[in-house]
Amino acid sequence: MSNESVPYHPLKIKSLEDPLFAVAYLTEIFEEEEGDLETGIMRKALRDVFEALGEPNMSDEEAKLHLEKLDILLSQNGMATIYALANWLNALGLKLTVAVAQEDEGEESSSVSDVELVEVGNV
Repeated sequence: MSNESVPYHPLKIKSLEDPLFAVAYLTEIFEEEEGDLETGIMRKALRDVFEALGEPNMSDEEAKLHLEKLDILLSQNGMATIYALANWLNALGLKLTVAVAQEDEGEESSSVSDVELVEVGNV
């Protein structure tokens, strides 16, 4: 048996071809980064999901333009960014949503705790 390691990136991209896995992956990144786009982690995660879900379904020119849109929208500030990201994800067959945060044990639940998932934008 060989001791060679298997490259991680191709395995990650293969896993991200499953839209449910891609959603879980992006959700984890969004929660960990708490909106900090400057680290580049979120940009890399979105590019990985694009490589798995978008790139195979687009021409080279469409793929290039879609990645350029990502770079532009991640450099923006304000409300337009969230809607642009929703549109960008929509092209990959994904939808941007907001979920109720898990409460720590011992905290009282709020009156909106019955709402579990709310669509943010899908223009």
